[in-house]
Amino acid sequence: MFELYTGRIAEPQIRLLISSMLCLICLSISAAAAGQQISAPEPHAGTVVGTVIDINGGVIPGATVLLQGPSPNDDPLGVANDSGFFQFENVKPGVPYHLTVSAAGFASWISPEITVSPGQYFEVTEIQLRVATAVTTVRAVVSSEEIATEQVKAEEKQRVLGIIPNFYVVYDRDVVPLTPGLKLNLALKAFTDPVTFLGAASVAGIDQAANLHDYQQGARGYGKRLGAAYTNVFTGMMIGDVILPSILHQDPRYFYQGTGTTKSRVIHALSNPFVCRGDNGRRQPNYSAWGGYLASGAISNAYYPASNRGPGLVFSTALIDVAESMANGLLQEFVLRKLTPTAKKLQF
Repeated sequence: MFELYTGRIAEPQIRLLISSMLCLICLSISAAAAGQQISAPEPHAGTVVGTVIDINGGVIPGATVLLQGPSPNDDPLGVANDSGFFQFENVKPGVPYHLTVSAAGFASWISPEITVSPGQYFEVTEIQLRVATAVTTVRAVVSSEEIATEQVKAEEKQRVLGIIPNFYVVYDRDVVPLTPGLKLNLALKAFTDPVTFLGAASVAGIDQAANLHDYQQGARGYGKRLGAAYTNVFTGMMIGDVILPSILHQDPRYFYQGTGTTKSRVIHALSNPFVCRGDNGRRQPNYSAWGGYLASGAISNAYYPASNRGPGLVFSTALIDVAESMANGLLQEFVLRKLTPTAKKLQF
């Protein structure tokens, strides 16, 4: 009786124990599987970087940079360093962001939509802040003559390769018209520059070597050719860049275009002897330049040898001046800005 009773009691206990163990094993496996799903690695975060500059290419340190996502939790805020550089790490991939950049005295800049890929190092380019309207309004209180004076001072520092004067080209899109006094000052600055004299000396040397004009050879002939070449520069500048532009209210400078198709820039450059900007900001026939070309050629009849004088000297001198002006326009539009340190950094 005892053995039979013990067997009946033990068998259900063993079955229950086995069932309990099996249940525990199943629960452990399920928990492990669930734990693996929960702890699955998320995609690698991305990085967003950039540099804050103004429209002239100068860096803006301390600018506030906000990376705005679809929710407030995705809106990290940063500050550009002394080099204008900023960086956001741990940026969620696949999430659309917008970058808002602001700085004191500048209008805010907002980027197009930014979406980084997993692990991507995304650089935001073309962050250029413009002067705020309020700052521009304050500037308007200053007289236009004072602004023009400061612009001319900046132009007088423009030198190709840091040496050759490049005073008569305008890179500032917010340029102010010149007064007659500033037109005279700019011409005198260019005429009295040592490089201008060296240029006239080079022309005289070429004329001497080619035996142009009926001067004698030797030092005396070279001196006369040098005097003629330098006087040509003076009369051309005084009449075509000062007197006539002041009377006709025209600007003698070349206005750099810098943007648009290559064809439009070529046309703009080649039209320089024929079209100018008036002091009212409108394009006009370049009467000042042509008056300077012809008047300079006519005056040259007073100091060139008698055998070279006449209408031929006037028109040949004028045509040479036109060709030089067209060549200068092409060089200004496509070459010289890159070689002028003070203008090279400007953005167009």
